[in-house]
Amino acid sequence: MTGVFIVFEGGDGVGKSTQSQLLTSWLQEEGYTVVQTFEPGDSAVGSKIREILLSPETGELAPRAEALLYAADKAAHCSQVVLPALEQGKVVVCDRYIDSMIAYQGAGRVLDTAEVEQLARWASADLVPDLTIVLDLDADIAISGLSELDRIESAGSAFHARVRQHFLRLAQRDPQRYLVIPARLPIAENAARIQARVAALLAECLTLAD
Repeated sequence: MTGVFIVFEGGDGVGKSTQSQLLTSWLQEEGYTVVQTFEPGDSAVGSKIREILLSPETGELAPRAEALLYAADKAAHCSQVVLPALEQGKVVVCDRYIDSMIAYQGAGRVLDTAEVEQLARWASADLVPDLTIVLDLDADIAISGLSELDRIESAGSAFHARVRQHFLRLAQRDPQRYLVIPARLPIAENAARIQARVAALLAECLTLAD
């Protein structure tokens, strides 16, 4: 596998999509072939799973059922989108991945986070990102900036607080592979910090490939 896998994580409303797009555009300007993707939903079966998971019309789901649906989306996404791109030497920029499942379906739904992590890693064939960028922001502030809330976004303040704290715990567990950024800083400033970290990563990957 010769590609580079970069993931954006963090709570709802922290600006992951914006920074993912900015990074993708910068990488393309630098001459890299980039696949910009997201979870849940960026596969044929995943789009149907996403509708079930996020639609308010779905109502309550048993936490284990919700986790299994996310795992199914992850399995399809990795096999159909992420792995093929990495095998072709592309840079994959993904909005959400394993950490979101651990934080939301584990800590958020108060399931055993170790069990949820094991399920997520099995579904993704234990594919680990080269870099995970966590955009961190107080959950109440982030959610207050959203207009129409989906089923997960409307899960409540305590839920989102648990999610935020678990993202930070995951980053602390492996600081060499994570970049934690305060999401309230100016967009351009955060984009520059992300670009600098990614440039260093790409230089390191190119050195290892030589």
